[in-house]
Amino acid sequence: MKSLLLLFLGLTVLFSGNAQTTKRIYLANDDHTDYMWTGNEAQYDSAFVKMLDYYLDQIEATKHNSPDFQARFNCDGSFWLKVYEKYRSPAQFNRLVEALRSGHISSPLNMLVSTYGAQPTEAVLRGMYYAGHMERRLNLRFPLAVCMENQTLPLGLSSLWAGSGAKYSWRGVCGCASKVANASLAHRRHQLYRYMGMDGGGVTMKWYNLFPKNNVSFGGYAETRQEKVPKETVAKMSQLVEDMDKMCDTVSTKSAYPFNVAGAFGFGWDDLETFVSPAFITVAQNGTTPTRKVRVSNEEDFFRDIESSYPTLPAESLTYGNEWDTYCASMNEITARVRRATEKLRTAEALSSIVSLKNQTFANSLIPARNQAWDAFGLYWEHDWTADGPVSQKDRARWQIKMQKQISNYTDSLFNLSLSTLGRQLKKAPNPRFYVFNPLSWVRNDVADLPYSGLGSVKVVDMSTGKEANSQLVTVGGKSYLRIRAENIPSVGYKVFELRQGAPQPHLQAATVNGDYISNDFYRLRLRKSGVITELFDKRAANRQLVKAIDGNYFNDLGTTDLDEGASLLIENAGPISVTFKAVSRNPILHTVRVTLYKDSPRIEIQDSIQANFKDLKTWAFSFDLTNQTTRHEELGAIITAKKETRGGHYAAQTRAGGPARYDWLTFNHFADLSEVNYGVTISNQDCSFFKLGKSSPDSLWEQSSQLNALAGGQTDGEKLGISAQNGDSAFFYQFAIQTHPSAFDAASAMKFSLEHQNPLVAGMITGDNNGETNNTFSLLSVNDPNVFLWSVKPSEEGIEQGLITRFWNMNAKPVTPVIKLARPINSAWQTTHIETNEHKTAPINGSLKASFRQHQLKTYRLILK
Repeated sequence: MKSLLLLFLGLTVLFSGNAQTTKRIYLANDDHTDYMWTGNEAQYDSAFVKMLDYYLDQIEATKHNSPDFQARFNCDGSFWLKVYEKYRSPAQFNRLVEALRSGHISSPLNMLVSTYGAQPTEAVLRGMYYAGHMERRLNLRFPLAVCMENQTLPLGLSSLWAGSGAKYSWRGVCGCASKVANASLAHRRHQLYRYMGMDGGGVTMKWYNLFPKNNVSFGGYAETRQEKVPKETVAKMSQLVEDMDKMCDTVSTKSAYPFNVAGAFGFGWDDLETFVSPAFITVAQNGTTPTRKVRVSNEEDFFRDIESSYPTLPAESLTYGNEWDTYCASMNEITARVRRATEKLRTAEALSSIVSLKNQTFANSLIPARNQAWDAFGLYWEHDWTADGPVSQKDRARWQIKMQKQISNYTDSLFNLSLSTLGRQLKKAPNPRFYVFNPLSWVRNDVADLPYSGLGSVKVVDMSTGKEANSQLVTVGGKSYLRIRAENIPSVGYKVFELRQGAPQPHLQAATVNGDYISNDFYRLRLRKSGVITELFDKRAANRQLVKAIDGNYFNDLGTTDLDEGASLLIENAGPISVTFKAVSRNPILHTVRVTLYKDSPRIEIQDSIQANFKDLKTWAFSFDLTNQTTRHEELGAIITAKKETRGGHYAAQTRAGGPARYDWLTFNHFADLSEVNYGVTISNQDCSFFKLGKSSPDSLWEQSSQLNALAGGQTDGEKLGISAQNGDSAFFYQFAIQTHPSAFDAASAMKFSLEHQNPLVAGMITGDNNGETNNTFSLLSVNDPNVFLWSVKPSEEGIEQGLITRFWNMNAKPVTPVIKLARPINSAWQTTHIETNEHKTAPINGSLKASFRQHQLKTYRLILK
């Protein structure tokens, strides 16, 4: 017994990294999940349960082995745990939980392996919420997160992972279905490094060179497999141990791999099921020598060894662009609905936060739908959008729509319930009253549309000032609204207005129309019958012309060949607040364009729609007359510069030393901005996931192009990858907004503009009884730094009694310490992960929170109110 104890202690010391001369090899087993590619939902549910049962039995059978030679298994998504809990008894699930606690089973934060380039920032976080529930319910932590098989990787994902509690990640790519140059021969600059975001947060990353052999070797997504069809698994894996032994080099710092710790992860490849536990144990036992230790790994132990042995790793803050990420544009309208729902969630949750202060349980009936929506966020961008496997395109498309509906239905339900409940919480008056709500964290002056079917003249009075608000009747989407100009709407709050009989005060029309020109105090533009804008003059910049044809395409150009092929231009809505100019054309496909100018806002809104199915690749071109401009855009958890790293940008240089990168389709989240030194234009985008600069190609980034091509939809890599012909859809909707700025690019200003466009003020009728609130204005939250934005506010997942969850994004390029105030004093506060797990308690000062942010940091707090 004493000798066994000494052996165990010796191995523990070796694997802690204290014996630097001993090489340590880690072999990690997983079954790579190709969900809705290799098998359908039912098949994978069964496979998850069977494999976990098998590996739990193997763990039990080997529990008396030396710790290095015990069975271990690595899920590649928390969805495995969810499915197992659903189909197994509480006792069986508790057995799985104990294996998670002991480290014999590991799971990452992500639901399944996803592509991330098309995802809105908040969608990424909600897709990890199930893991957050598990952490709090079972007192666990999940330090892993993974992004597999797809060749490319965004920059800001590292910050989102780190902010959600992840510490480690590993990459294995396919090197297939790819246009990335040298994907199968990549020589990465660093194979172990700090994958770091612009806020300085990140994870330790293992991303080995992909050897020429194939993706079942180093750098692939099944490194321990060594053959696509496993034969002589023990022999092949034993040779892998020898290869890693040779790869390790602790003497020469010029070595391609200057570490004496190595790991090979992944076995399952494209199989539905794999049962290979004994092979790992045999290889680890046989491969261990006096100078080399081989361990059956849960992946986390490898990274802890690296942290201990090599505390200072090189860092990398680069994006590699998008590849399989773009295939969701092959069902662009369905993907756009997910994007719209993600944005609408901001308003729905802010409304629900206010309502919950008085009625803690009002939305309890929506909890099952909420949990389904979080799961769907984690599943919608599952990486097999290639749709070229055993599961048919039709079945894959049907599943994507199912996920979309889970997200959209929950968001709409929460929004409608919160809007009407807040109306019932406010006291009605003899005259009809309504409130206008602002979900953003600054005071706003903007338009609000109230559903209205009244007859006769009506005017609107601001109850906090007693003054009449400007108003007009409009028709939007076939429905009638009363549009008002709402002034000084509080931060994350509302203001009350009243409808009174009588004609509103007369005002001049917001814009004038002359032929195919429309102009207001800010701009003059020419809308052709085809829907193309060929001229756009900025009156605030001495009538500077913004449009210049590039390769035959102008502005908001779908590829029209005849600028005047279309129906007559129509003034759709006109009044003192706004004027909407409409064009309908069949060139090159049936589509409608609406351009709206406002009296008191320098925002140009463009609503485009396509009313026909299409099979080819389509883009909306925006061609600007700019010189020496730089393009910046919101990627994922980061605002980045669309230039290669060698020219001061954030895109990895596609060189033998730099590794794979792709440059044609760049992530198009809230905005892109093209700016000269002291002038520029911001494009707000809600429905397109990607854009291309000029004629950029997979291996060529046209950094200097002043033409932005927003991807309207299509199969970016040919008809075999993605869903063909948009799954038969024939109705597509796109929303853009344009605003110029007479100064250098400012990230906060660009984000603020796009958030205002995509998060309009909302109006709801007041219907409460005499016990309702009588406040004419209310603000839930404010932050005293104008460049620190509230990103989301919501009741805690466990209920409002556990506080409000508030997420903020520091747009400053420097650390800041803003003060956050709420309508009620803050009693206590926690800094949490983005998935709501408490990390550090912080003390409020006089009922307010003095927060601290690193540069560009996204940060989440739990605020418990008195």
